Amino acid sequence: MAIPKLKKQDVIDALKFIDENGVPEHNTSVKYVLVSENGKKYPPKYVVAVADHLANGADISTESFNSVDAKDYLENMGFVIEEKQQEKYMLIITAESVSSTDERFTMDNLSLGDNYKPLDAYFQKANGEIIRRAYSKGEKRNSNLTLPRLACQIFEKQIAALSVEEKESFPVCRYNPNREMICGIYTSVEEFKKHRNTFEHMDYSYDNGRMFVIYSWNTFSTLIFVQECLKHFGERGDQFVLIYREKDEKETVVSEREIASRDDRGQQPAEYRNPYSSMLIESKNLIFRGAPGTGKSYLAKEIATDIISNGYEDNYTCLTDEQKKQVEFVQFHPSYDYSDFVEGLRPKINDDGTMGFELQDGIFKKFVARARKNYEDSQKSRETVEKEVTVQESMTEFFSGVEFGVDTFKTINGNEFTITGVDDGHIHISIPGNASVNRLALSLDEVRKMLESGQKFEKIKDITSFFGKTFATQGYSYDFAIYKAIKAKKGTVSKAKAKQEELKKYIFIIDEINRGEISKIFGELFFAIDPGYRGKTGEISTQYSNLHSDPGEKFYIPENVYIIGTMNDIDRSVDSFDFAMRRRFRFVELRADERLEMLASLENEELEAEAIRRMAALNKAIAEVEDLNENYQIGASYFLKLKTLDFDQLWTDYLQPLLQEYIQGMYDEEGIMNRFVRAYGYQKPARGDANEAAQDQG
Repeated sequence: MAIPKLKKQDVIDALKFIDENGVPEHNTSVKYVLVSENGKKYPPKYVVAVADHLANGADISTESFNSVDAKDYLENMGFVIEEKQQEKYMLIITAESVSSTDERFTMDNLSLGDNYKPLDAYFQKANGEIIRRAYSKGEKRNSNLTLPRLACQIFEKQIAALSVEEKESFPVCRYNPNREMICGIYTSVEEFKKHRNTFEHMDYSYDNGRMFVIYSWNTFSTLIFVQECLKHFGERGDQFVLIYREKDEKETVVSEREIASRDDRGQQPAEYRNPYSSMLIESKNLIFRGAPGTGKSYLAKEIATDIISNGYEDNYTCLTDEQKKQVEFVQFHPSYDYSDFVEGLRPKINDDGTMGFELQDGIFKKFVARARKNYEDSQKSRETVEKEVTVQESMTEFFSGVEFGVDTFKTINGNEFTITGVDDGHIHISIPGNASVNRLALSLDEVRKMLESGQKFEKIKDITSFFGKTFATQGYSYDFAIYKAIKAKKGTVSKAKAKQEELKKYIFIIDEINRGEISKIFGELFFAIDPGYRGKTGEISTQYSNLHSDPGEKFYIPENVYIIGTMNDIDRSVDSFDFAMRRRFRFVELRADERLEMLASLENEELEAEAIRRMAALNKAIAEVEDLNENYQIGASYFLKLKTLDFDQLWTDYLQPLLQEYIQGMYDEEGIMNRFVRAYGYQKPARGDANEAAQDQG
């Protein structure tokens, strides 16, 4: 993606141009905004395009770069870019009118529905009673089809009672006043296609196989149909409510069918769409248990996405890179341990080529550090945040101007040293004149705290007193020298503008949590992860705290960290799952017949229905085996393999080996397996067919 070469003044001129001429509807931003000094907000992509037009005479076009490119480019120029908070809109349909909290909405341009994604839909009676869609097995949640299906559900008897002529003339959609009205409620997809040969339709099943089929495409395409239902069959005061939002950039390049197939379980009374999201927020720690293939791992990511996006997304890939930092995923296994999870000594190659060890944080401790920083920063005032940002910019400017290994500095005692590198936590220095210790790793945080304090440090004793130490450490003299060097250069950095940090939620997912040796992995963290001991009340010293730069440093898990675990009930390691850990998690069972909506991603309704039928029959046969139970049943995620396999291949390559493992050693293994075969509907090839197949493969 190519961003044009621009100067800062070109961007300032572009802002003036936009102030005078406005922003076209299709160029409004859905993700980021540039915030000017006077508080006005502008879409970054359009700003860059206008600046290119003014500076280079190019057409105003945003097609050659994306919003992230524009954001990064403008931030590097010194402009303030904020992530735009997506807004939810409420559309109310009555017999008399259709209105929305989105000022851009109009019934004269229903094509705008291509730009929006539904979040919730419900019917509200005049007395205040609310009715939501009674989803059928495998039905997509909160798709573009939910609102018209809800209307069919509410007025099913009245619609069914219409004559054939009344059904065929029933108004459904007119995108604008210049287009024809699309009409018709049909009894089958085949009948619908005789009048309109397109896959853009909604079907509603009722009364043992009977069906309503109408035209349906985008979020607004059935508003007229729903309003006509109210006009014909509703009572005074009845209304339908649709909650929706703008699609983000990634969604706009995906077809509406693909988007609908990813829709979640349905909007809850809280801000989240997934019912388990609120459960996690309440409990802090949640474990999904159940039969294999019930989609536990996928559900965990759905929940994390739902919470991180505040109910706007249900697909992890739609999160921004910044939002993805709030989610971490790990899978436990028998050799996983404390050093992987919390902290441990890891081998490293020293600068002189020798082998050594250094203390490194594990994946969970790194994750908690991000959450903890956000939690602590959210408690700070705007003034404090601005001071910290100014200090960070001063340090960044200083170190970017240092030629590592070349530029020399002097301590108060005259010892010369060079800075050889800077990483996230340390300033690495070389001390040529020191025969005993010629290299040191100074704490970057110590220098930062000295600068942020606003205090004047005149001698080493001031630093010792500031950090509450009785004696100075070897590094303090070098800290002091770097502190003075940064202060001397600090005048070139103006006071930064910053906003108060927003408190965010962080979700840590542990897949197959029971496969690891829990006590070996968590160690003393058993106490810290307890929901009742979040925050500093649950702070602990980790096993390697004596090797920390500050041995007195305590570890705790802040209030904004939530943990999801998954486990298969039939895994033998479930029996040995630590009881101390069980007390700290809320356990939720997922049955094999739950979450069938994931099969909607097969994008073939007949295939989906057949998969559900075979799965139900097979699971019934499994439950009838004396030594098995529902924990051994087959979940829907196995049937997602039908995207590339047929039913027979799914059986021979996946299901049959699993079931054979289940019944191994049981009385009448062959008889049990034959019952499974019949229930599933697998047709064993005749010997001749098998030989021919083998020859074909050869």
